This record gives sequence, C-alpha cells and structure tokens, in this order.
Amino acid sequence: MTLQTRGIDVSHYQGMVQWRSVAGSGMAFCFIKATQGIAFVDPYFQTNWSGSQAAGLLRGAYHFGQASTDATAQAQFFYDTVRADATLGPQDLPPVLDLETLDGQSPEDTLQWTLQFLARTDALFGRQTVLYTDAGFWQQLCALPGCEVLASRPLWLAAYSATPRIPLPWNAWTFWQYSDGTSNGGTPVPGVTGPVDQDWFAGSVTQLAALA
Repeated sequence: MTLQTRGIDVSHYQGMVQWRSVAGSGMAFCFIKATQGIAFVDPYFQTNWSGSQAAGLLRGAYHFGQASTDATAQAQFFYDTVRADATLGPQDLPPVLDLETLDGQSPEDTLQWTLQFLARTDALFGRQTVLYTDAGFWQQLCALPGCEVLASRPLWLAAYSATPRIPLPWNAWTFWQYSDGTSNGGTPVPGVTGPVDQDWFAGSVTQLAALA
C-alpha cells in the first residue's frame, strides 16, 4: 500500500493548536476528542473543531468510551456535545468510538456495550461510526460471539510498528495511528507544541473526502 494521506488526532493534552500551520505541513485531516464517559467534554473541543475547519482540514470527532457506564447515555452525550457546536456536515469525517480499556468490565460485557454504543451513534449521527482500538486490547474481545458483525465497520488501528497487525474480524485498516508522537517516526508537527498522535488514511485525499 502506498501511504499518501496524513493526519493527526488531538485532545486537550496538546493545548492550543495552530491549525493553519498543521495544514501547511501537509496534514489533510484530524480527529478531535469531544467527550469521555457521560460527563467530560474536552475543554479544547470547540476551539479545535472550528479552527481545523477554518484551516481547510477534514475533521472528525471522537468519544473515549467507558464501558462501566450506560452505552446509550454516552452515545447521546457524545452526539449532543458535537451537535451543540454544529452536527457533522457533509465535509466532516464519521464519528469515532475510542475503545482501549475494559473499564473494570468483563470482555463479554464490554463487547455488548460496544455494540450498543455503535448502534446508537450510527442512528443519531446518520453515519457509520468508526472504531478505534489496538490489537493488544482487542484480543480480549475478538473471539467473542457477535464480534464478527464489526468486520464491515471502518477500523482506526493504533499500532506503533512498521507493519501493523490487523485484529479480527477486520482484514484491513481504514485509519492507522502509526505514532503516538514519541515512537516510530514521531517527528514534530508544525503548529503543535510537544508530542501528537499521527495517522495515515488508507487512500487518497479524494477518497478521504468521499468517506466524509
């Protein structure tokens, strides 16, 4: 695969981002943390949401899932937060569930929570929600009954090696977080102070825009 479309993902940990500098460095897209659980709104979400659009980047919002709290309530909280600024438009990337912890729950309960959250966000946003995870964490869920239905859903894979391992039930990634800002070529990004996650999209900018 020829990698050609780069992006970053950010949260409040990056502080103020100079989005025009990010765009000028060759980045085409970004994912921005919006919410976590049922009460936390990222304090930089609205600034990053408007600033990235003004700089010409394709943008997407993500929710950090916590399986110990009701899935439907979290999906509604995520949607309401994004909608309060401006719900996803035709040039925005699909919503994302960031799932990287069992949050004290069993793998079986976490998978059921995930399926409920995704079904609800799909319905609320009218878009197919992307799932972000890593192969090490997902190994706890991949063999469980019901996991196979996720194969048709876009995968955003976190993997900091030259050849990422694709977890079941997927056979390819749509987005690949190849660096956490400190590993595997985590070079500084103009416009961002300190480390920042960096990503590839598996296609051209035109194909990425079609996904939006």
